[in-house]
Amino acid sequence: MSTATSTCLPKVVGADTVVPLLDGGEVAYANLDVAASAPALQAVADRIAEVLPWYASVHRGAGYLSQVSTALYESSRREVASFVGAREDDVAVITRNTTDSTNLLASVVPGRTLVFDVEHHANLLPWQRNAHDATVVAAEKTIEGTLGQIDDELSAGGYALLAVTGASNVTGEALPLDRVVALARRHGVRLFVDGAQLLAHRRLSLAETGVDYVAFSGHKLYAPFGAGALVGRRDWLDEGPAYLAGGGAVRHVAADDVAWAPAPARHEGGSPNVLGAVALATACEVLAGLDEDVVRRHEDELRERLLAGVAEIGGIEAPRLWEDSEGATATVTLSVAGADPGLLAAYLAAEHGIGVRDGRFCAHPLLERLGLPAGAIRASFGLGTTTDDVDRLLAGLRGWVEDGPRGTYEIVNGCWAAADDPRPLPLVTDGATLAATAAACSQLD
Repeated sequence: MSTATSTCLPKVVGADTVVPLLDGGEVAYANLDVAASAPALQAVADRIAEVLPWYASVHRGAGYLSQVSTALYESSRREVASFVGAREDDVAVITRNTTDSTNLLASVVPGRTLVFDVEHHANLLPWQRNAHDATVVAAEKTIEGTLGQIDDELSAGGYALLAVTGASNVTGEALPLDRVVALARRHGVRLFVDGAQLLAHRRLSLAETGVDYVAFSGHKLYAPFGAGALVGRRDWLDEGPAYLAGGGAVRHVAADDVAWAPAPARHEGGSPNVLGAVALATACEVLAGLDEDVVRRHEDELRERLLAGVAEIGGIEAPRLWEDSEGATATVTLSVAGADPGLLAAYLAAEHGIGVRDGRFCAHPLLERLGLPAGAIRASFGLGTTTDDVDRLLAGLRGWVEDGPRGTYEIVNGCWAAADDPRPLPLVTDGATLAATAAACSQLD
């Protein structure tokens, strides 16, 4: 990023972290996996450090610290709601993440849901699990065709909700939200937007757009402290079954009866994650204060730099979901001819100090549609990403295509890893190395 741009963007924790390479050298980590989990904003980390001495029980204590913590939690809820332009009668439920939020909404929808096959599993499986209450349809190859498909499907009637992604976690593309809202209104259904990959890059106002519900995750929003949110219309959330039965979600309990509290308490059983809520609210406040054009220009420049660079290398494709889409966010999936995505990602990490995502990105039907059943690699950018990070990825890809990996790699428990990797793991107190840890690699993708 340019010096002028970098001074306009907030700092993230770990931007100067140095990691060991397989050849014994060291390099500053190039985090190009921001779409999976964004690093914490420095302001978020500072706020958590400030709040920790005041941390205590929430909603249940008369002590001074409990009163402070309760006030922090509820003010955080208001900040989160404000960030997405909540209407006066909307409710904000603090959850664990987008997956949690979507499952919560799925449990209260009083009718059928329409969803596409191109969604992240967080916005597919909660609906698919109750097949009698949902219809999953294959998206068309164009925006126009897909919008027409929505119109046709909703015309059949019987739907209560349309669920769409705010931005694809695979390609960064999105349907034009204003037109989707208009279709939902025409057919009398509500609209849910999975905002996990949208809100770190683009602003969304429920009041201004007419979107009914939005879900998002703190760990995608530079607040990785275990909190997310579902924000939207109150009636379904007040009338639906309590999502998490437990203390704090009730007005009264008898041996054979329960009087549940209204939302949001109705769905927040157990001790709430006050620190996560504070972190999320702080990130929302910081992001809301940024110049959206500056953020977008920064991320667009990085995306264009990467796409131009891979075009010069050859043998690398960046698949698209829709032929006529515009304005994708800071996510680029790359398919390298003849390369096993897991091996390529391991090589980029071990020999270049680059973090990318590999696999099928929790979007298996979409990867099948794109002709990538074995997966691909994904580079994703954020506030802390620099042009040097992108250039290093391009150099790594060029090295792979021209010379191949220098190190030796093997499959351990289904995952690629450098053979006999001696690199230590800081902060792990049992002395484990990457070689010993490879067996714990998950095959979930």
